[in-house]
Amino acid sequence: MGLLTSLRDSISRVTDGLFAADEPKRIGIYGPPNAGKTTLANRIARDWTGDAVGPESHIPHETRRARRKENVEIERNGRKVTIDIVDTPGVTTKVDYKEFLDHDMDKEDAVRRSREATEGVAEAMHWLREDVDGVIYVLDSTTDPFTQVNTMLIGIIESQDLPALILANKTDLPESDVQQIANAFPQHETIPLSALEGENMDEVYTKIAEYFG
Repeated sequence: MGLLTSLRDSISRVTDGLFAADEPKRIGIYGPPNAGKTTLANRIARDWTGDAVGPESHIPHETRRARRKENVEIERNGRKVTIDIVDTPGVTTKVDYKEFLDHDMDKEDAVRRSREATEGVAEAMHWLREDVDGVIYVLDSTTDPFTQVNTMLIGIIESQDLPALILANKTDLPESDVQQIANAFPQHETIPLSALEGENMDEVYTKIAEYFG
C-alpha cells in the first residue's frame, strides 16, 4: 500500500511539473513613470498578437492599474517562450496632484488621478512580491537612473531571485545616454531600444526568449 501511494505521488509530481512548464510566464514590465513601459508592452503585444495592451500618454501615471495581455508567444533563434505581459503602473515614492495641473487638468481630476496613481503603485508592488515570474525593467535613457525608486526596485527583484532584463529606452532621442544606465546597474545586462520607433526590438525579443524561456 505504501509503495503504491509513493508511486502515485511521484507520478503526480511529474505530471504537475509538466503542466506547470506549459503555463505562460508572468512577466512584469516595471520602471518609473513615463519610462515607456506601456509603449513597450504595446509594441510587444502588437508584434506578436496584433493587439495593444493599453493607452499611451505623455502625461505621468497614464497606467494606474496593472494591465495583462495573455499568451504572447515569442520565438527567436530556436527558442520559444509564452508569456503573459503585465504592464504595471509607474513606481514612485510620491504622487503629487500638482504635477497633473501642468497638463490642463482641473484640481478635482488631478486629485483623483493622484489617488489612483498611488493605489497603482501599491498594486505594482504586490505583483512584484507575489505574482510575477520575471521582470522587464524599463528606464528612460535620457534621465539619471541613480534614484531611490530604481535602487529599491532592483534590490527587491534581486532579493526575489527573479530573472530581470534591463532596457534603456528612448534611444531615438538625442540626449539618450545608455551607458549611464549600464554604469548604474553593472550586475545586469542593459539592452538599448526605442519602443516608440521599434529600434533594436529584434535583440529585445532574443533576450526575452533567452531570459524567460
